[in-house]
Amino acid sequence: MVNIREHDSWVHTDRKEATEKAKALARAAVARVAHHEALEVKKVPIHPDVLVVGGGIAGIHAAMTLANAGKKVFLVEREPSIGGHMAKFDKTFPTLDCAACILTPKMSAVGAHENITLWSYSEVTKVDGYVGNFTVTVKRKPRYVNEDLCTGCQECISNCVYKEPKFADEFNEGLGKRKPIYISFPQATPQVVLIDPEVCLNFKRGTLIDKCKKTCVEACGERKAIDFKQTEEIKEIKVGTIIVATGFHAFDAKRIPQYGYGIYPNVYTALEVERLVNASGPTAGEVVLRDGRHPKAIGIIHCVGSRDQKTNRWCSRVCCMYSLKLAHLLKEHTEAEIFNFYIDMRTPGKGYEEFYDKLLEEDVHFIRGRVGEVTDWAMTPDEEGKLVLRVEDTLAGFVRRIPVDMVVLATGLEPQPDAQAVRRMFNMSCGSEGFFLERHPKLAPVNTFTDGIFLAGACQGPRDIPDTVAQAGAAAAEAMVLIDRGYIEQEPNTAYILEEECSGCKSCIALCPYTAIAFDEAKQKAVINEALCKGCGTCVASCPSGSIAQHLFEDDEVFSEIKGILAYE
Repeated sequence: MVNIREHDSWVHTDRKEATEKAKALARAAVARVAHHEALEVKKVPIHPDVLVVGGGIAGIHAAMTLANAGKKVFLVEREPSIGGHMAKFDKTFPTLDCAACILTPKMSAVGAHENITLWSYSEVTKVDGYVGNFTVTVKRKPRYVNEDLCTGCQECISNCVYKEPKFADEFNEGLGKRKPIYISFPQATPQVVLIDPEVCLNFKRGTLIDKCKKTCVEACGERKAIDFKQTEEIKEIKVGTIIVATGFHAFDAKRIPQYGYGIYPNVYTALEVERLVNASGPTAGEVVLRDGRHPKAIGIIHCVGSRDQKTNRWCSRVCCMYSLKLAHLLKEHTEAEIFNFYIDMRTPGKGYEEFYDKLLEEDVHFIRGRVGEVTDWAMTPDEEGKLVLRVEDTLAGFVRRIPVDMVVLATGLEPQPDAQAVRRMFNMSCGSEGFFLERHPKLAPVNTFTDGIFLAGACQGPRDIPDTVAQAGAAAAEAMVLIDRGYIEQEPNTAYILEEECSGCKSCIALCPYTAIAFDEAKQKAVINEALCKGCGTCVASCPSGSIAQHLFEDDEVFSEIKGILAYE
């Protein structure tokens, strides 16, 4: 191939010189052809099983799509139950459908599907191999309850020595309490309880474990599902393709101290309010402040941790819409006066603008401007006992002080804290924001640069539920293309080792961006896995002994090409 366009005609203004350069490039190409060798395209077989990492709505939909197509799926979720963030929501915008009504049937279907092996409370710790032949190590953390024997009757919870829940409930964002033995939420899948060793008396007392009456064990009766001796379990599986759907992390509002989260008790995050308005939440859907009052005025601050040079520069896409949803739900639950403080209202989805118009008719106030601070310092009698939001109203052109009883922070979406570790494990790339990077933003939006590994959901970037489900289906389809074809063709321009010249210095192993080079201890030589090699040439250029060569870029071909360029007539 001679690249006349980008290397010549598009970068030069002198037509005569450009023509001479084109001739030289053509001579170089002709000169290298004399040394070409016949290259064989190799086929790599694809193992038919699939691993889905992450049990949120993206992982659930991808797993169900593949399982319904007859593929064997391993679904690994680090939390005790699948469901992800969506399981915590009360309603979904813009239709205000019940989130649990949509999600729970899919969760139950995953748990009951014969083609899905669900490993909750588990994490992927190691990934080896290449497209079609991945070996994955999964660590299964101990629940201290045998999943095969537990029926989910929850008698053990009722009979725990702690008569009342005492410890912060993670699922309810710390607004409720749970016992040492618990189930995350009523619709949890799998319906299996677990024991928290950090607070359970049986573990906490060490040598005095006989002081715990173990009433939970007695309540379990003949089933004998509780096993305090349960240990960590390591599983190793073979899969051909992997879908990464590890989701997002909500921005920590404490990073913006001027908004008072963690300082003033009546400042809440959006996820906390989702649990407050939920009928299955800690207050059974009644919006009660931490001091026991019912709010009469509520301020919702948009873009907390988003569109800010000091925190995150990107728009989190969903914050405007879920802020509007929470405004509607809070209005419905409390009849309070609602203030929305926004920078720009972004409602780009189907039915989103109509939902915004609906809120305008519900007497919800909209103030354009970034809130400067939330304070309890009163300047007038009306502000006594209130939280005051100081904001510059950019439409009215002056600074306003709005006293409210409750503040809701619409926190943005961030990459998971361990995104970099996950990236390295699966040999993927991350963008500047920290979200996983797709192979091409337009033409390969669910593929990664590692063949056989695909992305789904908010681990790739902020997105709402419909977009997440659509991308999960696309990732499942891409995986099925490989499985149903049965093999993948590898490009022939791979690197190879000249064994008689390799000194075994290992310098090439660390340099390979695709981990295609390993060290043969028996031969004391480097070896290249052609299924992983992408022909980038990094190892060829860096080998100090010149013992690595590359098909299609042999020394004779390169030197003859240079000679062709310099051979002017």
